[in-house]
Amino acid sequence: MTINRRHFLGAAAATAAVAGAPAIAGQAKPKVVVIGGGPGGATVARYVAKDSKGAIDVTLVEPTRKYYTCFFSNLYLGGLRDLASIGHTYGNLAAKYGINIVHDYAVGVDRDKKTVTLASGSVLPYDRLVLSPGIDFIKGSVPGWDVSAQNEMPHAYKAGSQTELLRAQIDAMPKGGVFAMVAPPNPYRCPPGPYERVSMVAFRLKQINPTAKIMIFDPKPKFSKMALFQEGWQNHYSGMIEWIGPDFGGDKVEVRPDAMEVVVDGEVNKVDVCNVIPAMRNGRICDIAGVSDGRWSPVVPATLQSRMDENIHVLGDSAAQGDMPKSGFSANSQAKVCAMAIRHALLGDKAFPPKFANTCWSALAECDGVKVGATYKATPEKIAKVTGFISKTGEPADVRCQTYKEAWGWYDSITQDMFG
Repeated sequence: MTINRRHFLGAAAATAAVAGAPAIAGQAKPKVVVIGGGPGGATVARYVAKDSKGAIDVTLVEPTRKYYTCFFSNLYLGGLRDLASIGHTYGNLAAKYGINIVHDYAVGVDRDKKTVTLASGSVLPYDRLVLSPGIDFIKGSVPGWDVSAQNEMPHAYKAGSQTELLRAQIDAMPKGGVFAMVAPPNPYRCPPGPYERVSMVAFRLKQINPTAKIMIFDPKPKFSKMALFQEGWQNHYSGMIEWIGPDFGGDKVEVRPDAMEVVVDGEVNKVDVCNVIPAMRNGRICDIAGVSDGRWSPVVPATLQSRMDENIHVLGDSAAQGDMPKSGFSANSQAKVCAMAIRHALLGDKAFPPKFANTCWSALAECDGVKVGATYKATPEKIAKVTGFISKTGEPADVRCQTYKEAWGWYDSITQDMFG
């Protein structure tokens, strides 16, 4: 495949034009194929279709007919949301915006022919391909665990049936039982996510099993919003939660799913429920497409184009883009910049300097929430943090309750933005 190197390197600048030429009147519509229907994929498909006013043919490939958001799935574990409230379908994207929704798996990418092959055998041609597949797990990152053990020790880091399973296991714990979490190493999807999960599991157990205990085995010496979470655990769940970091063997963990045991630096701990969150990497389709560096997929910050193929964009969790955390808000923000870049490349639409933002809210208990966030800009090297904020310890209850409610409003707005 031939790439115009001068043009492509120019795209690395924060305000550079995207490589590609506008479509010529009378020619067939340019084609965009999007793989992955989450915050990155659904959003970019909607914005390309909506803002091109039908001038671009958009196909969204997503195997599941109902998408369950990872964000807010912890509130389902805590009993503060029902499962239906975090499930979304793709009908509006088809009906309102003319997007071709294909429920199938992408199993091949031919970058020279610019085609995607699906598990059904269908072949989709593209002018631009967007990969937003979320995360996959690194095999062997937690000794004793692989995906064949996910029914005994669920990860629940891809929402849906795994989330339902973990909730059922929590509810079935014996009185005074032990819930264990094996936390992931950096970098991973949603940095505060495991610790919000612990908060929500504790919230649930406090109501139905108040003598239960929670153990967190963590390979990291610190984690996102650590002071805020620890303050919240002390305030709401005193004596229930124990965090074991690397100084005490949190980085030397083995699991035995059949025996429901967690071995920490040689010491065997019998548990009743074990949530294993393995180390993460880009979705497998990025490897298949040849745009991964072995773990993540490097991109041009201003356009989210792959640094290995200018006709492919990578969004969200799978992208190695710089300072933005791997979160739903980040993927949604990147998707809008990517959609603008694609319309500029294929139709000649005006492209503005890209701007990015992220906020991560976390629930500590009902009506007690904290948040962290930042704004970002594209530099030639990376998406770089510009400004940031974080909740403070010791905030009044009314401030925390407002933050909690703010998160619920954001959930409604982002899912509307994703699915129309």
